[in-house]
Amino acid sequence: MPSILIIDDEPGIRVTLASILEDEKYKVFTSEDALAGIETLKHEVIDLVFLDVLLPKMGGIKALEIIRQEWPVTEIVMISGHANIEMSVSAVKLGAFDFLEKPLSLDKVLTICRNALAIKKLREENKTLKKIYDFKSEDIIGTSAAIRNIRETAKQAAASDARILITGENGSGKEVIARVVHSCSSRADSPFVDVNCAAIPETLIESELFGHEKGAFTDAVSTRKGRFELAHGGTLFLDEIGDMSLSAQAKVLRVIQEQKLERVGGEKTIETDVRIIAATNQDLEKACKEGRFRQDLFFRLNVIPIHSPPLRERKEDIPLLLCHFLNILKKEIKLESEAIELLTGHDWPGNVRELKNLAERIAVMHQGDVINGKDIGKLLNIKEKKALNTAQTGMETALLSNILDLNYNDAKDSFEKNYLEFQLLKNNGIISRTAEAIGIYPTNLHAKIRKYGIKTSKNREQ
Repeated sequence: MPSILIIDDEPGIRVTLASILEDEKYKVFTSEDALAGIETLKHEVIDLVFLDVLLPKMGGIKALEIIRQEWPVTEIVMISGHANIEMSVSAVKLGAFDFLEKPLSLDKVLTICRNALAIKKLREENKTLKKIYDFKSEDIIGTSAAIRNIRETAKQAAASDARILITGENGSGKEVIARVVHSCSSRADSPFVDVNCAAIPETLIESELFGHEKGAFTDAVSTRKGRFELAHGGTLFLDEIGDMSLSAQAKVLRVIQEQKLERVGGEKTIETDVRIIAATNQDLEKACKEGRFRQDLFFRLNVIPIHSPPLRERKEDIPLLLCHFLNILKKEIKLESEAIELLTGHDWPGNVRELKNLAERIAVMHQGDVINGKDIGKLLNIKEKKALNTAQTGMETALLSNILDLNYNDAKDSFEKNYLEFQLLKNNGIISRTAEAIGIYPTNLHAKIRKYGIKTSKNREQ
């Protein structure tokens, strides 16, 4: 419920205004002079002040200056029976939202009140959004070696205007890295404009990037600036650039080289100053060899390469990331050890995007402030984990049982066979991952699998 303060030395005005506003379900405070009103502001959260100009002890204009300085988010509407244009202009320049003349109009009071509160709400929402998107290098969340390296590279890259090419799977956080670089750079106060090249039809990509003149094609009913112009002075983020047509690639290359462009259907040359950060989930070097991507553009973009690893390759970051997303959603959760085990055991095909979706699911669906393994299993729809745990437990027992009566060499072989079977199951039968986990070469693991005749349908090369 919004709170409103009425500061006026006329009791009739205070009572009338309070009655009107309370009928509209606002919380209302009243003060007979500016000093008393300022005391109220010190102890109450006030959204809007109706402030008379002529007051005892301290004039309304002086009070306006103090309130605007001490409580900058509070909106102020000046009221007076002796208003003139010069006074109104002065009040607005000092930060008043509007100026009302006595006798007060009921309809005008309510209209201005609603408008002032609506503007205040918009300002607060904009401030919140700015905080969300005002990235700093610390916003690349994680403690893994890969993330520490990305943070350091992003910090160094931000100090220059060098072009950057970010590679990685969908949902791995490429745009976050781009925004961090922008917000840490000298261009931070200028626009960050993003273009999803994969989402724009080939027939429209040039118009989207370079703009068009009125009449350039059938639907060009007016002149329109392109993303390069909109990003002037700032950063242009070309996401999924591997999906851009060869024709558009040639024109992008030309703009990069000349720092100039022409709108579609136009003849005027427009200078542009943008820092380009591109991203892709494709192997652009392979695309160059296959003729799907211009090699000269690839070399232009790949000045500073940054690879964003999939979540499955930095599983130690998962609990930290999940808590980060939950904090944004105002949800405080404690993760039990079994929950962390399930989270880090999941392959996360959707990467960080999938983890963020899980955080939103928890914020909406989960009651309480603790999450255990059963909760995570349900939220991730893990159905076979219990069976896997049971099998692993049995194998763990086998590692230590039935070997005490064997001679040394047989006991060693029995232990090694059971150990390898357990590790293969734990790593979903993926030989390369198992070899990395236990610290041997994949070729050695292959040899041991053949030696012990280990059979499992889940064995895979990668």
